[in-house]
Amino acid sequence: MGNLRKSGFLLLLFFSAFKMYAQQTVQFSQYVFNGLAVNPAYAGYREDWTGSLSYRMQWAGINGAPRTAVASFDGVTNDYEKRVGLGFIAINDRLGAQSTSSLYGNYAYRLQIDDDEERRLSFGIAFGVTQYGIDGTKLNAVDPNDTSIPTGNESKIYPDFRVGVYYSDPRYYISASVLDMFSAYRDQITTDDNYKILKQVRHLYISAGAIFPLSEVLDIKPTFMIKEDFRGPTNLDLNAYLLINKRLWIGGSYRTGVSLWKKSNLQKGLEKSNALAAIVEVFVSDRFRVGYSFDYSTNALASYQQGSHEVTLSMTFPRKNYNLMNPKYF
Repeated sequence: MGNLRKSGFLLLLFFSAFKMYAQQTVQFSQYVFNGLAVNPAYAGYREDWTGSLSYRMQWAGINGAPRTAVASFDGVTNDYEKRVGLGFIAINDRLGAQSTSSLYGNYAYRLQIDDDEERRLSFGIAFGVTQYGIDGTKLNAVDPNDTSIPTGNESKIYPDFRVGVYYSDPRYYISASVLDMFSAYRDQITTDDNYKILKQVRHLYISAGAIFPLSEVLDIKPTFMIKEDFRGPTNLDLNAYLLINKRLWIGGSYRTGVSLWKKSNLQKGLEKSNALAAIVEVFVSDRFRVGYSFDYSTNALASYQQGSHEVTLSMTFPRKNYNLMNPKYF
């Protein structure tokens, strides 16, 4: 009976989104450790070439719940000037029978605004393609002759681009970006066989954070991120981390909806509180980092699932003049 309730809830969620022909972009609790996922101007921030992998299993226990995987690689093209950052990112997101796969090439021009090369203002752009798909074998039709459900895999590929700006110095950062720029020009996605597929909508991301020393072995890093799609509720992530001995990050996150302005299309009485997250990041060595986070839903969805799990891995390939005295905290 419990599995039936969970599956029914997911189907309701899925077909509600199906009716709107739109969905939100991927959600990560550890976004602050891989800024390229939300901002092309982040490319080259760490300067050394860095590869990252992230996997998120959302709403564990619900059949067909969102599963997201991200792989990225970025760095600067010139060790001396460090003005140009390049990066590549691949994203695969699945929700029930729906899938979205994207591949982007990222370019960032990094302006040096001080003589010590510690402050940078970056402007970034990313071009790529997104494949939207639906797998009819994962849908159970009440009417076997229902022609609105595909018998196999149906997909459509579209071009897309992203833009962003990113400021950073050793103690804080400010980030703003817009993703899925071309989505506004697509009312809906229809395959050659006339099947409707959900599309991602344009998103604005605004984020900032800072790090403050508390002692020789303790630092604190508060951050926030606003995620806006101009149609649904505005999302706000509030995070705080403790850095212990420059090796171990321990933190927490609170995710909620906020009302920045009145949206007439929103249903009244929506619950704003979304989730709490516990986050741990460990620098196993100067080059290798591993992280884990667990999200606990604070809304009505809590009774249908066992939380969300997220794992991240990061490997840095230092250049010849690698300097541990100027670490990157964002």
